[in-house]
Amino acid sequence: MSMASTPRTTPRTPPVTVRASAKVNLALGVGPRAEDGFHPLATVFEAVGLHDTITAGPRDDDVIAVTVEGPEADLVPTDESNLAYRAAELLRSRCADPHLGVDLHITKSIPVAGGMAGGSADAAGALLACSVLWDIDAGPGDLHDLAAELGSDVPFALIGGVALGRGRGDRLVPVIFRGTHHWVFATSEEGLSTPAVYRRFDELGGGGGDLVPTALIAALTRGDIDAVAGGLGNDLQEAALDLRPELAGVLEAGVEAGAMAGLVSGSGPTVAFLVGGEAIGRTVAKTLRTLPQVSSVRGARGPAQGAQLMAGTLEAGS
Repeated sequence: MSMASTPRTTPRTPPVTVRASAKVNLALGVGPRAEDGFHPLATVFEAVGLHDTITAGPRDDDVIAVTVEGPEADLVPTDESNLAYRAAELLRSRCADPHLGVDLHITKSIPVAGGMAGGSADAAGALLACSVLWDIDAGPGDLHDLAAELGSDVPFALIGGVALGRGRGDRLVPVIFRGTHHWVFATSEEGLSTPAVYRRFDELGGGGGDLVPTALIAALTRGDIDAVAGGLGNDLQEAALDLRPELAGVLEAGVEAGAMAGLVSGSGPTVAFLVGGEAIGRTVAKTLRTLPQVSSVRGARGPAQGAQLMAGTLEAGS
C-alpha cells in the first residue's frame, strides 16, 4: 500500500467530522479456534442507526490526543489502547510522516462493550477523518487494509449496509437487501469482554462451523422479514448466556412482548430484537424498560450507512 500525504494541519485547518454506525450480527457462525488463536467466522453484519461522531481537529505538534463525551464516556480509554487512537497512529505510520498530530474527539451514542462494535466504529471514523484532515491519498482499499489490521469489525464499520464477513470477519462481500428493519436494543449496566466470551465458547466445546447462512441471505435479498427473523442466530449466544444468565430473561420478555425474534448482539451483553414496526417496537421497549437487568433501551432502523463525512466537512476543507 502506498499513500502520500501533503501535511496541511495548521491551526487554520478546519476539523473533520465523521459519523459511524453501530452493527448487529444477524447471523454469527463461529468455527473452532485455529492454531493462530483466532476463530474462523461466517457472519452477516447489518449497520444500524445508532451513531458515534468522531471529530479530527488539527494540531501544530505530533501528539494524538483523544477526548470522549456522552453516555458511558468514563468507560472509554483515552490513551494508546483506544482503538481510534490506534487507527490514527497506524494511518500516520503508513503515510510516512511522523510529524502529523490530531485532536480526536469522540461523542458516544453506541453502547460501550455492548457487542455493537462501538470501538470499531470509532476506529473507522478516525481512519476516514484523519485521512481527510491530513490530506492523505488513501482510497477505499487502502483504508480497508488498515481497518483489517485494527480489528475484525473495523472494515465493516467503514462500509455499512449489509455484508457477509468471512475469515475473521474482515473479508467482506456486500449483501443485497430490500426493505427497512426496525430494531430494539436492550443494554446492560455491566459489559461483557469479547475475549472472555470466546474463552467460554471454547470451554463449552463450541465450534458451530464456518457456515454461510444462505437462507438468511436469500431472505434479505427477497425482503422477506419473517424469514429474516427466522434466520437470526449467534453461535456465541450460549457462551454469553452462560456468563450472564440474566440475559435469558431479557430475550424471553422481548419476544413475549411482541418482537419477531431476539438474539444476543455479537459477544453481548446487548440484546437485539427485530420488531415488525415502530408501534410494536414501542411496546417491546416499554416492557424491556421494566426489567432490572436492563440499563437502557434504544430503538433504531437498519440497514444504515457506514462511516461517512458529515455535511459541510468537504466544503470547509476544500
